[in-house]
Amino acid sequence: MSSVKLTCAGRVVARYVWDPDLPAAVSPRPYLHPVTTLGGTTVTGFMPADHAHHLGASIAIPVLNQANFWGGRTYVAGQGSVRLDNHGRQQHTRWLERSESRLVQEICWVGRDGSPLAREERSLSVEATGETSWSLRVGYALSGVDGAELVIDSPGARGREGAGYGGFFWRAPAGLAHVEAYGSAGEPHGSREPWVVLTGRTGSAAWTLVFRTGVHADPWFVRASDYAGVCSAIAWDRPLVVEAGGVLTRRLSVLVADGPPTESLLTESDAA
Repeated sequence: MSSVKLTCAGRVVARYVWDPDLPAAVSPRPYLHPVTTLGGTTVTGFMPADHAHHLGASIAIPVLNQANFWGGRTYVAGQGSVRLDNHGRQQHTRWLERSESRLVQEICWVGRDGSPLAREERSLSVEATGETSWSLRVGYALSGVDGAELVIDSPGARGREGAGYGGFFWRAPAGLAHVEAYGSAGEPHGSREPWVVLTGRTGSAAWTLVFRTGVHADPWFVRASDYAGVCSAIAWDRPLVVEAGGVLTRRLSVLVADGPPTESLLTESDAA
């Protein structure tokens, strides 16, 4: 397993792991974990007992050209979630940029048989935004190998209502107390709100995450009851087709803060 630490305001705030040694059934992929506040509180969960394929913060897709890059079971219309031997893997190809605060990486998405299906350029950067907060910026550009078409699918696109997850997914730690999620106009799940707040408490330490999308306002997949997590969903209720020669691009940011949510935090996330 290989990893690099990301540093902000003189503190390590995240570890990025690539080419991890993980079981095939979790769809091994690069991930961020642990991610912490400036005060040191961990705000990501890794392989929790309820969903072993949730790997901190990662880019995960339930089905890409029939391969599972999310981990766990695959949703099949008319059958439900089925265990299939169809798990892919995201493999590090090379670094385009690498520093303590910014990473740009090429990744190859390969199917169960090892055949390349897609190529990705991913960027991650961190910067301080306040005395108790910092911002993570994420960008990815995904295209088919040799210009081939990509078909990105999800349980929601296959008929499971409200389950259109897939894209950048952040899993919060398990066993949290007082978890709450909301958007600018109320219930965020399935909405296209400009921002979503996920806030909770780990022991006595309160923390807040503010998620913002870029120009592509994908629907939000949000959980704050059975577990806590947020995904900017790219195939919410229908498959997303990246035509031959095309590129799927997404950019978003996450404000990571100590303490409960405040109006000033939302202002900071606007500027992040």
